Amino acid sequence: MRVLVVEDEPLLADAITEWLRDEPHAVDVAYDGAAALERLTVNDYDVVVLDRDLPGVHGDDICRELAGAGNGAEDGTGDGSGAGTTARVLMLTAAADVADRVAGLALGADDYLTKPFAFAELAARVQALGRRSRPAAPPVLRRAGITLDPARREVFRDGRYIPLSKKEFAVLTELLRADGSAVSAEQLLEKAWDEHADPFTGAVRLAVLKLRRKLGEPLIIETVTGVGYRIA
Repeated sequence: MRVLVVEDEPLLADAITEWLRDEPHAVDVAYDGAAALERLTVNDYDVVVLDRDLPGVHGDDICRELAGAGNGAEDGTGDGSGAGTTARVLMLTAAADVADRVAGLALGADDYLTKPFAFAELAARVQALGRRSRPAAPPVLRRAGITLDPARREVFRDGRYIPLSKKEFAVLTELLRADGSAVSAEQLLEKAWDEHADPFTGAVRLAVLKLRRKLGEPLIIETVTGVGYRIA
C-alpha cells in the first residue's frame, strides 16, 4: 500500500515511517500540514496517518479536505485538492476524551488512535484501513499456481515456498490483485516504492526480473508491450 504519515514530531514521524516500511508498505512522510497537502495533490495514497494537532494547516482542515475529495470521487464534484481520493484517514492525537474522538470522526476520519500507542496496533489499523480503500480482495491471493498470503507474507508456487524481498512481494501482490489485467510500471512504482523513487529508474524491471527467476519455469509474468506486466 501507499501510506502518507503526517506528524510534526520528527522522531515520532520517522519511527512510524520505518515501522510501516517493514510491513512492507511504500511510505512518504510530511512534517507539517502544508507539505501534506502538497503530497496529496501529487500522489495517490491508500491510507493517511494524520496527526490532528499540526502547526500551520491544522489536521482538522486536512481531514475535511480529504473527506470532501472522497465524496466528490463518486460524482466528480471533488474540490481538486486530492480530488477523487479514496484514501482512508487514521487520526492521531494526544487528546483521549470521548468528545475529542467523536469530533475527529465527525470530521471524516475513518479511525482514531490516541498517543501514546503501540506501533503494532497502529500498523494493524493501517492494514485494516488499506483493505477498505480498495475493492474487496480475498485474504489469500491465488493465480497460475501462485498462492500469496498477505497476512503471513508468504508466497508458494505449486506448494513450494518462495522467499521474496519486500519489494518483490509488493510487486507480486499488485500483479495478483490485478486478476489477469496488465499493470503498468508506473502503477507498480506508485504502490511499491515511495516518493523518492526515480520515475525513470529500472527498479520495476529489475524486481520483475528477480521475481521471474525466483518463481521459476514456466514463466508466468508476461510483458505486455507498451502497457506493463501481467500474470495471465
